[in-house]
Amino acid sequence: MPKGNGKLVAQNRKARHDYTILETVEAGLSLKGTEIKSIRNGRINLKDGFVRFHNGEAFLFNVHISPYDQGNLFNHDPLRSRKLLMHKKQIAKLYEESKNKGITVIPLKVYIKNGYAKVLVGLAKGKKEYDKRETLKRRDQEREIQRALKDY
Repeated sequence: MPKGNGKLVAQNRKARHDYTILETVEAGLSLKGTEIKSIRNGRINLKDGFVRFHNGEAFLFNVHISPYDQGNLFNHDPLRSRKLLMHKKQIAKLYEESKNKGITVIPLKVYIKNGYAKVLVGLAKGKKEYDKRETLKRRDQEREIQRALKDY
């Protein structure tokens, strides 16, 4: 299965509006027992998430996974940092790229692939306000062209 395919659980739609995605990498998530159950129920929010690097490892911060309803005593902290499971070469490459000014690593979507939770992280560069307007204008123009071709 190619990267990014699987049962989609959550998607960071605001990311493509606020950032230009330069490159994407699939990573596994190191989770606790009740976290995977909450993810399978779709109770995850990627909106403010980002990736930081520490001691040659990548960690996912600010991703909210709601506590599992039947988890009681075994529930986890919803905003805890979670380790990303990637090859060392992938981590090193993302780390080197993210040191450049204006470049960050953000989660784009979470999905279930072969029973495991995967996250698609993207190397992103922030857009300026005029870039966002340009993107919206281009999308509207393409929509108008498609409507004209459909009616023709």
